[in-house]
Amino acid sequence: MAGGRPWCARRRPFWSKTRRCCRSRTRRSTTPGTTACAARTHPRSLASTTWCAGTTSGWRASADLKKYLLHRALFGVSTLVGVSLIIFVVLRILPGDPLVAMFGLEGFAKLAPADRARIMEDLGLSDPLPVQYARWMRDIAGGSLGRSFFRGDKVSELILHRGPLSAEIGLLSVIISWLVGLPVGIVSALRPNKLPDNVARSLSVLFLAIPGFWLGMLIVLAALFWFNYKAPLVVVHLWQDPWANLQLVIGPAVVLGLGQGAYIARMSRSCLLEVILEDYVRTARAKGVGEAFVVVRHALPNALLPVVTLSGILMGFVLGGSVAVEQAFGVPGLGRALVVAVIERDTIVVQNLVLLYAVIFVVINVAVDLSYAWLDPRIRYH
Repeated sequence: MAGGRPWCARRRPFWSKTRRCCRSRTRRSTTPGTTACAARTHPRSLASTTWCAGTTSGWRASADLKKYLLHRALFGVSTLVGVSLIIFVVLRILPGDPLVAMFGLEGFAKLAPADRARIMEDLGLSDPLPVQYARWMRDIAGGSLGRSFFRGDKVSELILHRGPLSAEIGLLSVIISWLVGLPVGIVSALRPNKLPDNVARSLSVLFLAIPGFWLGMLIVLAALFWFNYKAPLVVVHLWQDPWANLQLVIGPAVVLGLGQGAYIARMSRSCLLEVILEDYVRTARAKGVGEAFVVVRHALPNALLPVVTLSGILMGFVLGGSVAVEQAFGVPGLGRALVVAVIERDTIVVQNLVLLYAVIFVVINVAVDLSYAWLDPRIRYH
């Protein structure tokens, strides 16, 4: 101490290129693994500069994370551009005429060639394909998703009106899948080749094999004939009528959740069986630690990484399965709107909804990748 300040806080001459960390009284140390200040050469000069090891590692981790996020963002944008090109081209090369879907065969036959050309021009379908694609991308960049060919409604209003129902179904199905799949996988792994394990594996295979839309139709028919129950077929949001909203979303959520839960149960079982054979688990058991504590605190966190990865991939299953399941249950969500738009050849609605699903899938998978470091601090992003 000198003048009431530690030695590392004394003002040094401006010509001195050596800095000392004020957070530690320990002098410069190059011993690996110590918390003392470590020597590091500044990238802009050849002078040896002393930095705090903990602060440097934090800066480096932050820089790595930013670099990783930038890389993932560029990869996600390229993926979305590829999806938009594919869906745009596929919708244009499919057989059929939008005017036939709009007016029917008889109405289309009554239209004069000049009227057909005028309607196609009004819809923007008479322009070359590159011009149509560029206009679509420009509208998205400007925050406009266009209007439906058939109803004239804005696609953005359709998403805001029906999107909350589909979001509730997806979120509730993920919760159900974890609440069902993870406990089943744990019980199955702790009692391998016994009755609970055999029952769990049989049910997992059963729910993996049953198509979601078929199971949904069975549930609808059973509720109709046994309980004379019919779910409301209009859009009811959670903040309007929670009970009616729950009746709308619970059926599709259960069907999708059971399908995902079967995957999670099998993955968690196989991962936990591998982890409980590790040395650190045997050491914890040898020290007399309780079995529940060993599984929950030691084995399960390391076994969850592949399960979390699988959950991100299963979001594609949720997004794709919701289309058929919503149609089976008659839920007026985005999935059913997509089916109706495909039948009507409403290309504006179809291409925007498919692109929205792709955006959701990419964002969720990036979030899943970022959760790895929270589950396992040893993971770093480069």
